[in-house]
Amino acid sequence: MSTTTLAVLVPLLPFLGALTGLLFGRAAPGFVRPLAVLPTLAAAVLAVFVAVRQGGGPAIETATELTPTGSVPIELSLDLDGFAVVVAVLVGVVATCVQLYSTAYLREDPRYPSYAALVSLFTSAMLLVVYSGDLMVLLVGWEIMGICSYFLVGHYWETEAARSASLKAFLVTKLGDVPFLIGLFALATDAGSFQITKILGTVASGGLDHPTLIALLLLAGVAGKSAQFPLQTWLPDAMAGPTPVSALIHAATMVAAGVYFIARLLPVFAASQVALVVMAVMAATTMVGSGLAALAQDDIKRVLAYSTIGQLGYMTGALAVGDRGAAVFHLLSHGAFKALLFLGAGVIIHAAGTNSLAAMSRMDGLAKRIPDAFWTMTVGLLALAAIPPFAGFFSKEAVLVAAEHAAGGHSDSAPSAAGWLVLVAGVLTALLTAAYATRLWLMAFRGRGAAAPDHGKEPLAMTGVLWLLAIPSVAFGLAAGPLADWFDGKELSPTLTTSILGTGAAAIGVMLTYALWQRAAAKDGIGVPASVAAAESAAETPEVAEVTHDHPAVPAGPAPDPGRALLGPLYRHAADGFHLDAVYDRLFVRPVRAAAGLVRFLDREVVEAYVQGAGIGPRLLGSLVRRAQTGNVQSYLSALLAGAVVLAIATAALANVNAGS
Repeated sequence: MSTTTLAVLVPLLPFLGALTGLLFGRAAPGFVRPLAVLPTLAAAVLAVFVAVRQGGGPAIETATELTPTGSVPIELSLDLDGFAVVVAVLVGVVATCVQLYSTAYLREDPRYPSYAALVSLFTSAMLLVVYSGDLMVLLVGWEIMGICSYFLVGHYWETEAARSASLKAFLVTKLGDVPFLIGLFALATDAGSFQITKILGTVASGGLDHPTLIALLLLAGVAGKSAQFPLQTWLPDAMAGPTPVSALIHAATMVAAGVYFIARLLPVFAASQVALVVMAVMAATTMVGSGLAALAQDDIKRVLAYSTIGQLGYMTGALAVGDRGAAVFHLLSHGAFKALLFLGAGVIIHAAGTNSLAAMSRMDGLAKRIPDAFWTMTVGLLALAAIPPFAGFFSKEAVLVAAEHAAGGHSDSAPSAAGWLVLVAGVLTALLTAAYATRLWLMAFRGRGAAAPDHGKEPLAMTGVLWLLAIPSVAFGLAAGPLADWFDGKELSPTLTTSILGTGAAAIGVMLTYALWQRAAAKDGIGVPASVAAAESAAETPEVAEVTHDHPAVPAGPAPDPGRALLGPLYRHAADGFHLDAVYDRLFVRPVRAAAGLVRFLDREVVEAYVQGAGIGPRLLGSLVRRAQTGNVQSYLSALLAGAVVLAIATAALANVNAGS
């Protein structure tokens, strides 16, 4: 079987599984789990075969015109370069792990059939984005992911949080998609084609007439999809969905699509120095802001959500300095350890019965209750904090090396200002990342107080996936050398300067957070009996967002929080995402609602009044005419005579007037 045929089957199999599941899932519940897991697993295996056959060599291309569309054709095309084939492997592996994990995590959920089918459709759409060589076909997958995210984030639709989060995710991403679509058409108009290879050829020959405008329009769509400043507000709220959905969105689909899109079309963005500087500013702001916000979150999933935003900022920063190899390398590394962290968080929530880190810090022995999650989460957090020799160290160093290279003026396309922005923000974010990763670990696994609830051993489908994802989280750094063949042959190894800066910042973050944790624990009296803790702050019991066991959450006393000590007066603002939602509410939501109210008033009181008046007038006239229809012949003759007399008098009067004039 040819490589292109295998590549076609990769997105097709999950699509067929999704279609079958949606049509027959409820009628044949015994086939739901096989339909969820097997097509996705087969797609992952085929993606590995495609990657091996492509081998990092020249891109494999094929195209066929879908239908005549005028001067700019739309083609069903594949463009299998090194970036595409390795990202497809990531998507397939993570999606398979999520489907396996979900069979246990949502085993009692009556809406599991539709959930599993939507996850398969989500996976198929992302694979279409990865393999597509035509921007219009890519846009189909791009938009299907937005629709699937709406339904999956709103899976628990009976809760207000899930309904609001799903609507917010849909609207914010669509807000970015409007300029994105305009940018695609402008790009195709300049290049004369939607096909990626032809567009890149046009860029290479200097054929783009409006590079800055096109790049900024496309960047708006990427900011929405990949949750970059200022359109990142939807991603933390999307944690209202099931934890496996969070893992899929954050690790391999949806948010990764924007970064991957820029990597594929990086020459388009590199054609404009202004666009690269804007991208660098966006990345730097996103990295630092999300790191500060993560230090103040109480919900374990929101900590990881802000972490994802920051890591996507690293990838965008690498692209801003013109190194797509470093960006995609960090995308792959991040996909492994972030999927591990979210699925591990699901096990913790499953065991603790709460999302709240403050409540977990008042539970004794949680690490012993769930040893698989404890050890694998430790691995994932070390990778997130970029501690050598874990995967995150190598990929994050690749980004810092690229930024250092651009800052020194050694980049052919990126300005040195972009390099300095990404480098300084990257080092500061390395410190913040290590700090919030350490904070999460301490509050989740080093709590004191009431004994953690014991529900027995977690299902193998959940714990086995964690150990599977722990392998690349530890060893993926070893792939830096071999991956160079897939990534334009560019080396991804760290330098001494960036290693000292990045690792030093991470070490400072870890040690500072641990010291502040000990001080806060001593000050707050951690280890007091559970009854005393409950009496101290019964009103502060955290709201349970996603509970999978029927047991009460453990009341939390004043939990020791090193994030509060680290941020000081910034803590309250960081916990609220620096009030960006409130700003948007004042700038956009309230004016739109006021305008809608005005339109409603005009429609009801003005337009509706005219409409009703148009009906009332003839009705009144008809009523008057009806009163004159008495059926009495004498009345009719009298009225006729009176009318004739009136007409005669009027005629005589007019004649006299005319004669006098």
